[in-house]
Amino acid sequence: MFRPGSPLPGTENDTGAGQPRPVEDAGRPTAAERVRTLVESSVSVVLAIPGAEPGGLGTTLPSGCAVAPDGDVFLLVSGDSCAARAATYARGDDVVAVMDLTDVAPVAVPHRIRGRAQIGGWLTAVPGAELPGIRTLLAGRLPSAPAPDAPGQVLLRLEVGEATVEDLWGTAQVEPEEFAAARPDPLAAHEADLLQHLAAAHGEQVHGLCALLGERAETCATGLRAVPLALDRHGLRVRYCPPAGGEGETFDVHFPFPDPAEDVVRLRQAMHRLFDAADAPDPA
Repeated sequence: MFRPGSPLPGTENDTGAGQPRPVEDAGRPTAAERVRTLVESSVSVVLAIPGAEPGGLGTTLPSGCAVAPDGDVFLLVSGDSCAARAATYARGDDVVAVMDLTDVAPVAVPHRIRGRAQIGGWLTAVPGAELPGIRTLLAGRLPSAPAPDAPGQVLLRLEVGEATVEDLWGTAQVEPEEFAAARPDPLAAHEADLLQHLAAAHGEQVHGLCALLGERAETCATGLRAVPLALDRHGLRVRYCPPAGGEGETFDVHFPFPDPAEDVVRLRQAMHRLFDAADAPDPA
């Protein structure tokens, strides 16, 4: 019988004090896929230009970003931003830039920062002649963002030199070739809405997954609350934590799907199987 659920003991790490860290090697996204997913998701992005301002860092908040097939990252920024000024007036010199991405859980949960990624590379302004070819890419990725040739907007290209990620899966470095070849998780665009829906409308079923935790099942079922924390094509991650003001251990469990869910239809099927497995009687 399908009995998913991999308990993951909590450990200390730099992502957040007490943030549980998975240790299993079951179906999981690669480090390059995780970075690519963050870049193409609605996470917090800050573009920093080291040394652009005397005595510090010049920072810019892009209004959107998208990844080209060759792995270059396009960022739409304000024309009066530090990044736009640095790239426009570089006069052919390399402008070193760093993208900092922070992923925050869309549901309220202890240790809410799920991960961080950093991408370093070289920044250039995209010439006006290239904008028509890029407009389609940006329209699909950033339907609500200003047009790249709108007044006051500048489109920048970041050629990726290196990337690192530290998240719920662990810490890793990513090479530019890996980043270019990776694909974002197909459920990333829907993840926030799906997690919020699970928390609001299916809280009892999510909590019922405790039945799959073996020796931890009784403690989890009676003393902890279950919060859907992350979702991708490989499975659902739930954080078990004490109620507000209570004491006890906080830990994550990854419930893998039998097969990767490559779209929302397959995800529904995978979730039904997951909940059915928790409801099924344990054979004696």
